Amino acid sequence: MFYSIIRVIVRTLIYLINGKPKYLNRENLPTGNYILVGPHRTWFDPVYYALAASPKKFSFMAKEELFKNPVIRYILNHANAYPVNRLNPGPSAIKKPVRLLKQSDLATIIFPSGSRYSDEMKGGALVIAKLANVPLVPTVYQGPLSFKGLFKRGKTTVAFGQPIEIDRHQKLTDEYQHELEATMQASFKQLDQQINPSFHYVMPTKPDDDQF
Repeated sequence: MFYSIIRVIVRTLIYLINGKPKYLNRENLPTGNYILVGPHRTWFDPVYYALAASPKKFSFMAKEELFKNPVIRYILNHANAYPVNRLNPGPSAIKKPVRLLKQSDLATIIFPSGSRYSDEMKGGALVIAKLANVPLVPTVYQGPLSFKGLFKRGKTTVAFGQPIEIDRHQKLTDEYQHELEATMQASFKQLDQQINPSFHYVMPTKPDDDQF
């Protein structure tokens, strides 16, 4: 119930602040659970991902530092978020999303790079998808990259690619992982081109006091 209420509130605020976003290729979203994967370009792109795939509900990974604030912790807990230590993720970073994907009606959102300040792929999303037996859905966001930018009502678009199925019977060797990562990257590029052929994303420099 809390998730549904928050979603309505957030959607209304976004419409008032930034206008109505555009969602492309929603027909690519599978039935059942899945993992949305995409380049992490701003701290609020997971919000747009979740809204774009509505009415499906999602769980979220969030860095554990955010849970130190009691107000933010309350919101995150009730919005199906769970803490992850980004420096030392541990087994729970895999077990928790796998359990949710297999035992609940929650899909999940994972950024393969793990950070807005890196484009280096990590293997967590692939392992989770394989163990939970769910597809990966490539997703990209184009729009404002800062909270201040939202108020300028710049055009915002989220696009979904074709689901990527992982063979449960094939070992996730380095070669197979590189193949899947290349497929994801190619899909991200294709979606960016579909939204705006002249789009070029410039990765920001990480500030010392980054909290998101």
